[in-house]
Amino acid sequence: MKQGQLLAVHVVGGGLAGSEAAWQLAQASVLVVLHEMRPLRGTPAHKTEGYAELVCSNSFRSDDCEHNAVGLLHEEMRRLGSLIMRAADENQVPAGGALAVDRDGFSAAVTAALESHPLVTLERGEVIPREEWDSVIVATGPLTSPDLASAIGRLTGEQQLAFFDAIAPIVHRDSIDFGQAWFQSRYDKSGPGGSGADYINCPLSREQYHAFVAALLAGDKTSFHEWETNTPYFDGCLPIEIMAERGLETLRHGPMKPFGLTNPHQPETKPYAVVQLRQDNKLGTLFNMVGFQTKLKHAEQVRIFRTIPGLENAEFARLGGRHRNTFLNSPALLDQMLRLKANTRWRFAGQITGCEGYVESAAVGLLAGRFAAAERRGEPFSLPPLTTAHGALLGHITGGHIETIDAGRSSFQPMNVNFGLFPPLNEVPAFDRHSKLGRSAAKALARKSALTRRALADLGTWIAGNLPAAAAE
Repeated sequence: MKQGQLLAVHVVGGGLAGSEAAWQLAQASVLVVLHEMRPLRGTPAHKTEGYAELVCSNSFRSDDCEHNAVGLLHEEMRRLGSLIMRAADENQVPAGGALAVDRDGFSAAVTAALESHPLVTLERGEVIPREEWDSVIVATGPLTSPDLASAIGRLTGEQQLAFFDAIAPIVHRDSIDFGQAWFQSRYDKSGPGGSGADYINCPLSREQYHAFVAALLAGDKTSFHEWETNTPYFDGCLPIEIMAERGLETLRHGPMKPFGLTNPHQPETKPYAVVQLRQDNKLGTLFNMVGFQTKLKHAEQVRIFRTIPGLENAEFARLGGRHRNTFLNSPALLDQMLRLKANTRWRFAGQITGCEGYVESAAVGLLAGRFAAAERRGEPFSLPPLTTAHGALLGHITGGHIETIDAGRSSFQPMNVNFGLFPPLNEVPAFDRHSKLGRSAAKALARKSALTRRALADLGTWIAGNLPAAAAE
């Protein structure tokens, strides 16, 4: 296939996801035009005009590819020829087991690579995808410009894309103590797809409840950035601390009401209050704390929520938070190749799809770029296996969650990559039962090692089966 036969793919947004998508397209011998509105139009968070500017932390988090899901994602991206990971490795600064970078050097490296690539055209200025663009990747992140957000809203039918979303923590099911907790729905009622025992219930006595409310009120909380102060909470997602401020008994008659529940561990004692957790993904490995949207700082969440009976050793796949966010209800709006179902000329990548974190955003950009390149070249391309970090993340974005059992809004929320998104192992891996770390810690490490070995083996098979023809030319 001659290069002149291929039209350019347009990528909107020069952050980590857009930069990675553009790179993957160009590396597959596809012309790409990368649009970035800075510096002609700035954002409240960006300070430079460089591509892939890191606006918050300079850390890409853990680089442990054997025991950490984000470290595994790093390694998968390296094997897939990621520009973002190459630039990060070249500009690494000391940070223990984490991968941290010199933010200016990192951005400069990404910018230089894109500027020097013969198939990449860089255009500055705010744009709305045009009718004549037959393939476009929108990778504009949580700070999508108002005009583009409005255009996306009109196209998708979504009425609200930017809001303070107060999100609830998510707990790994296997870290919950079922010697204290139990499965039951209030009055044993089953909702759509439910069994009548759809919630994990953690009981509190009067004393425990009062101490818990006091801790919520006293806990250290996050504050708004100046540029976020005029964005309202999403209706129905008030932080639990705001509810607690309305009175001591408010939570007990709201998300923590104990009515219609019987504790099988102590059937003669009615709990004074109950914390409920609801299944959050189709695999049944993750459960969210119902009604526990919060603005507590992360360390405070871990400390306070581990005082709840049954959650003393809880491991969190995601902690709660609230921030201005722009993201799609991707499971409803996007297909498995990240294309908009209502208009397949549009493809989305990065944080706007419902992932969290620098690396996750870049990884989704990598996939979007590869999907678009294969489509442009007329070559078959399969989805990454769900057993890989890329596949698990894509699965979450395009349908790994479940709809809420109760009536109400979708349960889909942005999330970092974590092992709770991966299909469980078929067998429990062998581990050292006499480890100095303790039996449970040794078992957890063995499980994570097995998950990463499986992921990298399956990734290798997937790469071999999806090698673009351009790589052999």
